[in-house]
Amino acid sequence: MSQSPLSEWTDDVRIRIREFQRTLRRTAEVLRGSAIDAEEYDPAEHGALVSFSGLDGYEEIDRYWVNAPFAFVAINYDDVENEYRYHVVEPELDDLETELLERLFSDMRDSLIHRREAREAGDDEDDGGSRDAKNPDKDPETVLKEELRELLSMYGVEVDEASFYRLFYYLFRSFRGFGKLDPLMADPHIEDISCDGYDLPLFVYHDEYTDIETNVVYAREELDNLVVRLAQQSGRHVSIGDPVVETTLPDGSRAELALGEEVTPRGSAFTIRKYADEPFTPIDLVDYGTFSLDQMAYLWLAIESNKSLIFAGGTASGKTTSMNAISMFIPPRSKVLTIEDTRELALYHDNWLSSVTRERRGEGADITMYDLLRSALRHRPEYIVVGEVRGEEAMTLFQAMNTGHTTYSTMHADSVQTVINRLENEPINVPRAMIQSLDILSVQTLTYVGDERVRRNRVLAEIEGIDQRTGDLDYSTTFSWQANEDTFRRNDSNVLDEIQDERGWSRAELLEELRNRKRVLQYLRERGVSDYRRFTAMINEYYSHPDRVLDTLDLDSEVSTGFD
Repeated sequence: MSQSPLSEWTDDVRIRIREFQRTLRRTAEVLRGSAIDAEEYDPAEHGALVSFSGLDGYEEIDRYWVNAPFAFVAINYDDVENEYRYHVVEPELDDLETELLERLFSDMRDSLIHRREAREAGDDEDDGGSRDAKNPDKDPETVLKEELRELLSMYGVEVDEASFYRLFYYLFRSFRGFGKLDPLMADPHIEDISCDGYDLPLFVYHDEYTDIETNVVYAREELDNLVVRLAQQSGRHVSIGDPVVETTLPDGSRAELALGEEVTPRGSAFTIRKYADEPFTPIDLVDYGTFSLDQMAYLWLAIESNKSLIFAGGTASGKTTSMNAISMFIPPRSKVLTIEDTRELALYHDNWLSSVTRERRGEGADITMYDLLRSALRHRPEYIVVGEVRGEEAMTLFQAMNTGHTTYSTMHADSVQTVINRLENEPINVPRAMIQSLDILSVQTLTYVGDERVRRNRVLAEIEGIDQRTGDLDYSTTFSWQANEDTFRRNDSNVLDEIQDERGWSRAELLEELRNRKRVLQYLRERGVSDYRRFTAMINEYYSHPDRVLDTLDLDSEVSTGFD
């Protein structure tokens, strides 16, 4: 992320070029599908596309590109009100460009529809047809630029290169992006985007500045159109008669949409939970302090040993992220089946069958999580991952546990006892005797360490069974987070004792295995291996050839495991 302000252009062309290239290098990680190749745009020759002199009453504390060289974000701070402001800066259009853009949008939409129909007609011909002379295999950016040049020529309008690129940015943003929402969707530091109604500023959850107000606002008509468009892009329908939709956007982000004022009195509303292009790995969770290396070594061995887990926590506590990351420990050839009502899980596993619920279509019936879970058992999966349990599907999930299937899921609950209470009571109603089949319960929290908002695994608990004396469900705490020190405390583990017995290991062999796995994780962490491809490759290699992997580690570096 670029931490320094955008350079002011000087009269010296060489300096301007060097500064621009240096800015691009510094902001490489936030180049999110820039509409044109940055090398094609020369600011020294064409001029700067964006400028920003700051907000009155605010101190600018950060600035970085989200779509260089078209759009950047300025983070501003008001010391009096003690609040931050997220300000999106995009190219400014003059009156002529604004008029051109309106006409271009209408004409280009018709032209692109005609081009697509002509291409489809050509594809239907036996000999391949008279292929579009403009080459239909060109990428959308090139096609859009060609269309823009042709339309400007037809209008008899001459514009300079800077004006051409400004028009191109807004057209590309409309046809291929999310419109006004595009810079927020392109910012990798934003986790959530919230719109509360008409003419109200959007709020975002920023990974450094937490909840922050933006300068992005939607009027009534454009907000209604956006909500309908987001639903349509996801293959869903939203209307006044059916105004609430939960869906997954094409990029994988999760969206909750509400149309009109039927259920949201201040107008259409939406919340988008961003989808990370690169998934979090266990190494990332350790780096962020959510889990410790000891916990990861413990979970790795538990997952390989087919122990079932539930990840619980409040909203935005990281439950699904942790379950996704921990799933990278699943042995490579095991059959995995996932079940969700809104697609959110992304496992990086070869033998993976994904299933999603479906609402009623025409004469067909709803396909619920309960239906999918019953069907899943016929696929004979070794691991079943359910996005979230909150109803009758929980009974089938625990039945699967009792018949030898390893299952993972998430729940909304803030403590071990709350999880147990929710499982035993309406509307889930899992018998206490069946809950005994759950092995491990992870409870996560979104909290503060000092002034920093963080996610922490509050407790890793093990379900031990029913107390014969009281009839209550017993559990023990294997790891617990110590808030005052921001550390994790370890206790004895019955799950590890079970694994030792199942494997026929001695205590020394169990401890040695935990040490080895922690060494592997520490090795990956020290070398910054957080890419999921490299991470899973190393884990899979360890399953196949543990001695070979251990030989690659630095044998001189002793890693204390804490499992003594």
